[in-house]
Amino acid sequence: MSLTPQQISDFRDALLENKKLLMATIASEDESSKIVELDQSKVGRLSRMDALQGQAMSQETKSRHQEGLRKIAAALSRIESGDYGYCLECDELISTARLEVDPAVALCINCASLAEKD
Repeated sequence: MSLTPQQISDFRDALLENKKLLMATIASEDESSKIVELDQSKVGRLSRMDALQGQAMSQETKSRHQEGLRKIAAALSRIESGDYGYCLECDELISTARLEVDPAVALCINCASLAEKD
């Protein structure tokens, strides 16, 4: 049994909302991931190390958010092509409950479990 047009519309709305939130989050994080000033006369060594660690964490977080945006874009593309809700590996329908947790998910639970083992 495939997804209903209403379910697909609801998932599209959820994906677009998630995209909007991620883009806002990335924009707000840009400040904390800027290059750290290495002028020792302005910043102590430990403060600079803390700033560098904070910068690395911010960059990793931004990278994860950008990956989330890519997954959302791929899911929106699958909606447009009529392939949304089907596993990219086995072509079986992804459970509605799984899509409700993450509407950008591309694999059914079985294929996702197998992929994690590899």
